[in-house]
Amino acid sequence: MPSSSYSPSPAPEATEKKNKKNLSSLLDAALPFLRSEPHLVDPELPRMIAAIISVGAGECWHKDNCFLGHLTDVYRILKLWGAPDPVARCGLFHSVYSNSYVDLAIFDPAGGGRELLRSLAGAAAERLVHLFCIVPRQTLIHDDLLFRYSETELIDHLRQSQASVCRAREENLLDSSEPWRRKLAFVLPAGGVTVKHIKTGEDVALSRSIVATFLLMTMADFSDQLYAFQDELFENDDGRMDFSGNAPAAIWPGDGRPGLWMNSLSRMGAIYTLIVREEELYSHKKNMTEEEEEEQRDNDLALVVPPVFESCTMVLGREEQRAARDLYWEAMAAPAAGKKEMGAVEEMMRESCERNGFVGEPHLVLGQVYMGQGRYEEAEREAAEGLRLLLEWGSSWDKRMSWEGWVAWGRLILQKAKARSWPATSFGVIGLGLVRN
Repeated sequence: MPSSSYSPSPAPEATEKKNKKNLSSLLDAALPFLRSEPHLVDPELPRMIAAIISVGAGECWHKDNCFLGHLTDVYRILKLWGAPDPVARCGLFHSVYSNSYVDLAIFDPAGGGRELLRSLAGAAAERLVHLFCIVPRQTLIHDDLLFRYSETELIDHLRQSQASVCRAREENLLDSSEPWRRKLAFVLPAGGVTVKHIKTGEDVALSRSIVATFLLMTMADFSDQLYAFQDELFENDDGRMDFSGNAPAAIWPGDGRPGLWMNSLSRMGAIYTLIVREEELYSHKKNMTEEEEEEQRDNDLALVVPPVFESCTMVLGREEQRAARDLYWEAMAAPAAGKKEMGAVEEMMRESCERNGFVGEPHLVLGQVYMGQGRYEEAEREAAEGLRLLLEWGSSWDKRMSWEGWVAWGRLILQKAKARSWPATSFGVIGLGLVRN
């Protein structure tokens, strides 16, 4: 097998990290968003948000919110995931020129919009926004990446790639002939790919780092806006999210159930991890050809690994995501009183958490059930886990309530569990609200 020596990279952002921050650190990062203090996140953020507001983003409809809410939510998600400023700012403006999914051109790229956006967000962010708005994202993300891998193959390649990175770090060896590396190099070559401009049909070159960034962006974008309404629109009954169905008469917003999108995002995260690992190995390749040295690599674009799906190392099966969602929804619709009924709710929520351990809301519901039974230690455990997951995502899975609302509820349950106190009357429950650090 062809091998070469390997030297570990000193740059941490280009390597996989297990982002298991403690609850206090996660909450500290979230507080500026919870307290509406954008200047503490980025001194330029208030000015950027004001510009979006001034062109009517708050008046535009957008799936589960207005366009303004979606843009600021995607920014929040990316910042909580540790994205560098150009990427997070791209999230804040990601559809303002319109793109292959939506018609929301609140900035006119042909009428000075690009120059204005550069002055607001910086040249690096504007370049990402422009590319994000002209590429055929459905083809790029789904057809050219996601649907080229089976779930079994992704799981196997995650295992292989982890072994490769460990072997490289411990034995200073690289092997480009490994199956996972050959497959990724075929699907997404080191020199990147060329796609067609969605309006002009011209060739658009994308480096591998740009493609990876757009995977990350799509994960944040989808996690903020998808719920059962889109499943009905595209007849996503199998949870594959291939957007092949067509039911334009689906009634908005539907019943508000969580959608069947997490399998798709877990596969995006798995491919993202493969790219990050390959980029780490490739960056230390020696004896590059002249052609390789001239490749557009965008090496300055840091690839951070988001904490979701165990730092994007796990794939949630489609059957598991549906079973977990359906159990959760059945429990939420169950009678709210009586020991027998609450026992059933507990069992359904526990199984929902076992089937899909990557979302926080079922843990918080289970925590409330335990609080009502005086099982404070169990309630504290579930509230802490649910809150951790919500803070890691930066978005809610059950979108009937906002992310901020779920976080406040989780903090409240955790606070009351530690105090070993819970109301015994309806007025007591309705009077809850104050959250203390």
